[in-house]
Amino acid sequence: AIPPVSKTKSSFYRRLLVAHLIDSGINTVPAIMLDTGMPRRTAQDTITALHELDIQCVFQGANKGGGYQIIDWGAINKKWLRVNMAQIRTVLGYVA
Repeated sequence: AIPPVSKTKSSFYRRLLVAHLIDSGINTVPAIMLDTGMPRRTAQDTITALHELDIQCVFQGANKGGGYQIIDWGAINKKWLRVNMAQIRTVLGYVA
């Protein structure tokens, strides 16, 4: 069994996962919901909270055809994130 994860860690991992998805082209709330099974509100709140990690995320384009884009990753190491993505998904229960 996977040991329980603190709320702090799961929140951090969820933000990293959503930022990674956005950067990979899964950059709308419906697409994130489809990929992860996250409720709409969780996906929206997670995107809104990215700035707390100094990840700059903006919405580009028209409301219907647009999507989110990561402008700056701040202190987050994208290479570490890519290497550890499977573990992050497993910890969160969002196995693709």
